[in-house]
Amino acid sequence: MTNTTTTIDSTRPIATSQRVVQICLYLAAAIAFFGSTLQMVLGQPDTTPRLDNIHRFLAGVYFAAGTISFWTARTVRQQGTLVYLLAFAVFMGAVGRLVSMSQVGLPQPAGVWLGYLAAELVLPVIIVIAHARTNVPS
Repeated sequence: MTNTTTTIDSTRPIATSQRVVQICLYLAAAIAFFGSTLQMVLGQPDTTPRLDNIHRFLAGVYFAAGTISFWTARTVRQQGTLVYLLAFAVFMGAVGRLVSMSQVGLPQPAGVWLGYLAAELVLPVIIVIAHARTNVPS
């Protein structure tokens, strides 16, 4: 059995497609850090203890996803499938938001929530396309 190790030349400039992925992942991390911290502090007022508990638990998971996104952005040259999984996670957040909007309505102010949704639908597409271009043999 042959042991092959891929070396990453960190002296070479980062590819444009990798830079795009990196910026998107840093953006996703910043959103997750800000949003999760806010949700952890505020909780879910005007609700039951059970729902507040679930809300703050998911805020912790959201914060952890931000940490993973940040680390992946910093090490983007070495990443493969993880980038696609993070794009999928952002997309699934958009799906959750769409389900909520269809079941209980659009929160106010509507523009803010639609802006979140738009970013959550567009970012994963940009990440997947840019990352796929990075991994095309030259």
